[in-house]
Amino acid sequence: MSAAEIDGFADRIRKHQGGMISAWVGIPDAMLVNHLAQEAFDAVVLDMQHGMWDMQSAANAVAQVRLAGKPAIARIPVGDFASASRLLDAGASGIIAPMINSAEDARALVRTTKYPPLGERSWGPSLALNHTGLSADAYLKSANELTVAIAMVETRAALEAIDGILGVTGIDGIFVGPADLSIALSNGDEVAPNAAEIDSAMQHAVSRCRAHGKFACAYAGDGERAGELLKYGFDLVIAGAETVQLRAGARRAINAARRIASAG
Repeated sequence: MSAAEIDGFADRIRKHQGGMISAWVGIPDAMLVNHLAQEAFDAVVLDMQHGMWDMQSAANAVAQVRLAGKPAIARIPVGDFASASRLLDAGASGIIAPMINSAEDARALVRTTKYPPLGERSWGPSLALNHTGLSADAYLKSANELTVAIAMVETRAALEAIDGILGVTGIDGIFVGPADLSIALSNGDEVAPNAAEIDSAMQHAVSRCRAHGKFACAYAGDGERAGELLKYGFDLVIAGAETVQLRAGARRAINAARRIASAG
């Protein structure tokens, strides 16, 4: 059985087969993840950098996403490459690593997310074996295909080193963080993820990904912005964080109830 037959996510995103929309969750609750995984998202990202997930809660959430037939992706804390391999062992389909500012940073990510000969990932994928149904030998031979290593481009240094980062064997794609990128490009003056300068940088990032035969992902604050980024050619986008979606849904319900109640 091929890697693509076990888990189509890595194969689909590498082949640019249609823009994907992912949920983004920082609240460490597997039941919340279960609800979002039932919606028409193509994936669910667990944000361990700014969210409150620990390893146990993240592993439980990965299982909930897997049970829903979706791929789970984890964004690790800055420089926490040890967590990257543990999350893959738990069954995550991909790792997003923040603040990858150079080819050397990218190689460090590959070392912990890919088995030899690409990297030095340590063996111990007990939950991943359960989720995929693969034998140990079959998983070892296919894991580098089944999982993706995604480097975040969110600083001036990363933007300048983007070709070097994309040129690292084992880096499957990049994830552009427009908020941090806007802070960096404005020298700390503003958070402006939808500014024209950021649009230009994001389109440049997509162009460089295509030149290297790799995929591009990005964060968008809402569905409208996510649609714009898909038009730019991004392969996977975030349509806002779960906290924003939760509060927006509550606000709509409250406003609707008050509007109807106050009508004559």
